[in-house]
Order: sequence, then C-alpha cells, then structure tokens
Amino acid sequence: MSIIIRNARIIDPDNHTDAIGSIFIRDGVFTPPFAPDDETQIIDGTGLCAVPGLVDLHVHLRDPGQTYKEDILTGCQSAASGGVTSLLAMPNTRPTVDTPETVQYILDKAKNAAAHVYVVGAITCGLKSEVPTDIEALRKAGISALSDDGRPVENTRFMVDAMKKAKELHIPVTAHCEDPYLAGGKVNEGKLSALLGVRGMPAAAEDAGTAREIALAAAYDLPIHICHVSTATSAAMICDAKKRGVQVTAETAPHYIMLTEEELVKRDADYRMNPPLRTEKDRLAMIEALCDGTIDAIATDHAPHSVEEKADFVNAPNGAIGMETSFAAAYTVLVKSGRMTLAQLIDKMSCTPAKILHIPAGTLSVGQPADVMLFDPDEEWTVDPDKLHGKSKNTPFKGLTLTAKVKYTVCGGKIVFKGE
Repeated sequence: MSIIIRNARIIDPDNHTDAIGSIFIRDGVFTPPFAPDDETQIIDGTGLCAVPGLVDLHVHLRDPGQTYKEDILTGCQSAASGGVTSLLAMPNTRPTVDTPETVQYILDKAKNAAAHVYVVGAITCGLKSEVPTDIEALRKAGISALSDDGRPVENTRFMVDAMKKAKELHIPVTAHCEDPYLAGGKVNEGKLSALLGVRGMPAAAEDAGTAREIALAAAYDLPIHICHVSTATSAAMICDAKKRGVQVTAETAPHYIMLTEEELVKRDADYRMNPPLRTEKDRLAMIEALCDGTIDAIATDHAPHSVEEKADFVNAPNGAIGMETSFAAAYTVLVKSGRMTLAQLIDKMSCTPAKILHIPAGTLSVGQPADVMLFDPDEEWTVDPDKLHGKSKNTPFKGLTLTAKVKYTVCGGKIVFKGE
C-alpha cells in the first residue's frame, strides 16, 4: 500500500523541518518522492499539520485480566484516535507482566492493533517488592522497559539491581515515585481534602519517592525515568539533578498542566488519579518545567475504569483515560497560549519519548516506520465521553473545549484512524 500526503505543514523536530510539503509512504516506511499509481491513496493535507506519530510512555491497557475496562485492540484504537502510534504498556495487569508467557500474550495480540505496543516488564513478581523477576528472560521475550508502575519498588536493592540490568540490556526503568507509608489517600492533602472529609495524599509522598530514585541514579551513575510528575518540589529536584549531571528523565501528564485539585469539589471520581491533581502552584510548576526542559515528555497514564467502578467517589479506583485527548489538551495549554512552539510540543510527545524508549519512532525520516499524525491546528471541539473510542469513559476533560483535532493517523504505513 502507498500513501501520499500533499500540501500539509510538515513539522519534524527530529529533522528540524517546518515547511509546506508532501510525505510519501510505501510498504510501511517513509520514502523519497514517487509517482502515484491507481492504488496510491492521496490525502489532501491543505490546512493541516503532519507530524511524527505520538509516543505515549505511560499506558494501562488492562489486558490481560480486566478487559471489561479496556483491551489491547480497543486501547490501541483509542490511541490512534488521539494520534498515538506507539505506546508503552504498563505491567499491572492480571496476571502481572512478570513472565515471558504474559509478555508473549500481549505482543501476539498487539500484532493486529492500531498502534505499536511496547511492553513493560515487572521488576518484582506480582509488583510486591518481595521476589525479583527474571529480567533477562523478560527481555528475551520482548519487553522494552522495566517498572513496577502502579506501585513503587519498596525494596531499594531490587531497584538498584533492575537499574543496573536495564542499562546492560539498553532499556529504561520507569519509576512510580511514591513513599507507600505516606501515600494511600484519595485526593491531594491540604485544604481540599479537609473540605471533602477524605484522607489526603501529601505531595511529600511523591517527593520522597522522587528523591530516592534520583539518589540511586546519582550514586550508581545509572539512568532513571520518573513517571507522572505532579509536584513543584519533585520538578525542582529533577532540575537540580540534571544540572549535576544525573541521568534522569521525567514525564508529566496533560491533566497536571490543565487541571487542579479544585475539580474534586464536584465529588466526581473521574478526577481522581494517582498522583492526585495538585494545587495551582504545582500546575504552573509543571508548565514551567516542560518549557525549561526539566520535564522531558508528556505521557497520559491512560487508566481506564468502568462507569460502575467510578460511581463511588471515595471507593473508586484511581485513574483517568487520556490518549484521545492528550495532544489537544497539551496544545491548548502550551501552544495556543504561546508558552511553547508546536515543534517543541511534538518533541515532548513524540521525538524525545522515542529516544527515551530507544524505539524507531518520533521521526519522518526516509526509511523509518511510517507513523504520522495529521491534525487541524485550529479546530475546536468539546470532549464528549460518549464519542471517545475506548471501552471506558472516565476522562477528566469531559465538557471542556480543546483546540487541535486529529484528522488522520497513519501507523506502519496504514491509515488506522480517519476523523470526521
């Protein structure tokens, strides 16, 4: 199959490109220009922007074990509808991704999905911090990263050993930073938690976890990737660590740059996630950390839950979906406001995540896999949960009007999403 995208504004930070032009795709890769034949699909990109497909470093697909919330195929369709062509699937499934067999199950099922699925292997069996996994066997089975995400690795020795093995195997470790003895609350600890009468989750829980992982990376000269940063203090520690030459990268999520704890006044569990929405000071700190390079990437922490599970504000599980809204939310906050250029945003959501994960993505270079997001930078749209493409509808952006609408997503040279 061949595709030609014509007259689009092509933005490719990897190649320092920002110009009107055409993109040529054949046999799943980008190619030099060629003459179309009767089977070539022509896409008119007039008025649209063409960029490398997004790379989401933090996704929960719920498969195996909780496919009533999401499965690999529906999750990837949700990804495609948001321009995400590569995603990193976290290990807190049922069973946990702690055996080669589970890794193989995910990779096999993902072969026909609308996005490239990269699998995270667990650092400890069952994410319990009691017995380390066989990391070499997991890598041989096909994992692309290591994490106990959903929980911190409480055993520090296991964490260090995993970081050492990950460096040897050329894969990242992504860290869920949280002190479990301080954590466990429902919302950000402070005036809001007191107002709601529910247990709070202090910023210190995240900050203590972030400090430990930075200390390990510094002491052993090993790389670490910090997940879902949400506090001003954690961002400051990451900034300081980078200045000292520590090999640390970090991500935050769209909800931390657009929303604050004030949303929880509604007592709606769709606004509950871990880490929780924080204060306005923290929100502004996340934006500043993205703009000054402290935070390297924007990821969603896409976490589907059923309507029934989210019905009880206090007892509902943490988590919100995000792949279909991630780009538009980030564009609205960062680019439309003038805080960041479009090229800088694409770098945060595609090019740099691909480099962190060491995968062939985040570029429009000839010979590379043909993953493209084509979007209208001016179209405004209101988030309607019932029109989203995944199984679950627990979006914290419901009812909000965002700018930038995905029109086409091409993954591996195939059109996997076509918008209205």
